Amino acid sequence: MTEFEEIYRAYFGDVYRYLLRLSGDQHVAEELTSQTFFKAMQGIQSFRGDCEVRVWLCQIGKNCYLTYVKGQNRTHPLDEAQLLELPEEGDSPEQLCERRDQAMRIRKVLHQLPEPYKEVFLWRVFAELSFKEIGQMFGKTHNWACVTYHRAKTMVRQRLEENET
Repeated sequence: MTEFEEIYRAYFGDVYRYLLRLSGDQHVAEELTSQTFFKAMQGIQSFRGDCEVRVWLCQIGKNCYLTYVKGQNRTHPLDEAQLLELPEEGDSPEQLCERRDQAMRIRKVLHQLPEPYKEVFLWRVFAELSFKEIGQMFGKTHNWACVTYHRAKTMVRQRLEENET
């Protein structure tokens, strides 16, 4: 087994889950994960080791996701097959729509946050990185990452409340 195969096996799940949380779509996450590892394989010689391999891969994945978002139309038609797959028990269609609407509002607010708040929030929530790892990425302390994350969370909460009124 090659070194890259070991990296692929060790980090595939982390990268996929990160991209699934960013995109909210299983098929998109699968495609972006493939792109991420393809780009990582092409650029493995340029990896300097300044951060963990998982962090490096998630950065590549985030860039793949941002490229994907730029190329997509913001509205997606509702597929009838998706309507048929709605669970009969549990959440009603209205509840599912409300949850999706809330998720879209949060994503919209997130993309309006200034840097580094948006970046730190995304790394913490979607990539599930520790404050120490985030601090290392930015060349700062884990305390800086923690404070920045909590400020970002406060900004998200305030902007959501402002948008509801």
